[in-house]
Amino acid sequence: MKTRFFLATLILMITMNACGNSNSKTKLFNGENLEGWVCVLDDKASVPTSEVYGVKEGNIHIAGNPFGYMRTDKKYSNYKLHVEWRWIGEGTNSGLFLHVQDGDKLWPNAIECQLGSGKAGDFVMLGGSKIAEVESQGKFPIKERNGDFEKPIGEWNTAEVVCEGNSIIVYINGQLQNQATSETSEGYIALQSEGGPIEFRNVYLTH
Repeated sequence: MKTRFFLATLILMITMNACGNSNSKTKLFNGENLEGWVCVLDDKASVPTSEVYGVKEGNIHIAGNPFGYMRTDKKYSNYKLHVEWRWIGEGTNSGLFLHVQDGDKLWPNAIECQLGSGKAGDFVMLGGSKIAEVESQGKFPIKERNGDFEKPIGEWNTAEVVCEGNSIIVYINGQLQNQATSETSEGYIALQSEGGPIEFRNVYLTH
């Protein structure tokens, strides 16, 4: 009897420990459609959002023009964001918007993790947002990345962004690229349309 009780207790402890160490995963893209996303375009745009944002062969496809972004319909905090992206044709410009605040407009209050070709990992302060490491100057203050770790045009790249409290740390293809301390710790997450065709896949959070 004592042996059975000991074994049962041991199994319970192992199970609880395994559950405690597991990370919950939130898929932001289901691979089929843009459910859970809000699409935003420049006020001057004369085309519907469906011509700019869509799904092709299981990937998010963003045209790049007109400018805008697609954001989650929920706000998030304290997460690790995983995103994979590649350029279609030539490398142009795009970005990940973090801690996007309410009030959809072309340049929302948000911290951009730059994905522009040759600049992936730069931080750009949008819409009056601020980080402790940079004295805000000009329209789009920048905190530059550490090194260049992007893959050739057409190959898939990976961005991992760790947001914990006000801290933001970004890795590009597994290499530490940048870190900053934001004034905000919660907001929407967005993928930008700015320049040319780009695709995204495997967009998810772990907590």
